[in-house]
Amino acid sequence: MDMPLYNARILRLAASIPLAERLPNPEGTAQRTSAVCGSRVTADVVLDAEGAIAGFGQEVRACALGQASAAILGGAVIGESSASLAQAHALLRDWLKGDGPLPEVLARRFPDLELFEPARANPARHASILLAFEAASAAAAEAQTVPAG
Repeated sequence: MDMPLYNARILRLAASIPLAERLPNPEGTAQRTSAVCGSRVTADVVLDAEGAIAGFGQEVRACALGQASAAILGGAVIGESSASLAQAHALLRDWLKGDGPLPEVLARRFPDLELFEPARANPARHASILLAFEAASAAAAEAQTVPAG
């Protein structure tokens, strides 16, 4: 049985994005825009002394799939690092393009990503799904370059 691309769980996530406000004094900020659909995500981060995300905010202007992805990220981003977010982005990108199961590391950290299984057959939707992860990863990488103050 084929699952619909947009289902009630995705629409619920899209309507309830956690950490959906920009931070007043971020250490790192990144904005990513999909050339395919025009969706846009801006992510702000503050890191703790060990380099883990201690504060996160995002502004999301995206379709329901992009919003749902931002909600999944926002629900689990605190405690992630620049490296772990870069890994998550790469694994998610590869999974969307591939044909295997959701990688175990993603399933543990971001279990709701499995909701995007139906979108794998629609490459035009991949960019929007990836935006929040790409922006958060880039913002965390930028924050790592900020000298301790």
